[in-house]
Amino acid sequence: MSPMMLVLVGWVTMAAVMAVLWLVQRARRDAGVVDVGWAAGLGALAVLYALLAAGPPLRRLLVATMAGTWSLRLAWYILANRVLGKPEDGRYQTLRSKWGARAQSRFFAFFQAQALVDVIFSVPFLVAMTNPRPALGVWGLAGVLVWLVAVVGEALADRQLAVFRADPANRGRTCRVGLWRLSRHPNYFFEWLHWWSYVLLGVGSPWWTLTLVGPALMLFFLFKVTGIPATEAQALASRGDDYRDYQRTTSAFIPWFPKREVRGPGSGTIN
Repeated sequence: MSPMMLVLVGWVTMAAVMAVLWLVQRARRDAGVVDVGWAAGLGALAVLYALLAAGPPLRRLLVATMAGTWSLRLAWYILANRVLGKPEDGRYQTLRSKWGARAQSRFFAFFQAQALVDVIFSVPFLVAMTNPRPALGVWGLAGVLVWLVAVVGEALADRQLAVFRADPANRGRTCRVGLWRLSRHPNYFFEWLHWWSYVLLGVGSPWWTLTLVGPALMLFFLFKVTGIPATEAQALASRGDDYRDYQRTTSAFIPWFPKREVRGPGSGTIN
């Protein structure tokens, strides 16, 4: 099957999946299921491409395993920690209130937009799978190494945050444990880093530049759309000055040593 046909099949498949999840959202009044579908959908598309694409078998297996493992871990984390037994994410509560009577039609459009985003993000998988170079050459091994660092880092950040939130004594406080001491969003950073794996695996393909869609689009979403702006607005609303202090001393994205606050005489806090 040609790459264009594969992308079209992937789009139709994800549109159908997101329509079903929209019905689930309507019944449960919880739009958080879209995040589970988005994460799981990327792994499903990688497996679909691995089965139907014309690339070298080892490459198809390698990329499908990497994307599928990343996808399954992230989807399960979101389902277990943000959806099952939890109130609807504050971001979606805000949208539901803002949209009012038009909420359901707008959520349907939002869910379908996520299906399209899934397909766009899946293009690097397809390019990496169809690359004629040996899967385990220098660039391929570099891609696997970056993937390992990214997946372990994201899993560790998620685990540290979950443990922190599970302690009732931390209610209303900002997590500054482990990776969260070095970055306000270490989970986002490692999720973005993960997309560079397919850039490295795609080196040598005539369509290599398309792999840059992954990290570029992810960075845009994290900084301008549904990532950092919405998350930090919610954190400021719920934690106030504690989170403002965290913003002043901690890197927004790339893990780095926190700034020290020094109090000067009669001059307040100096960073």
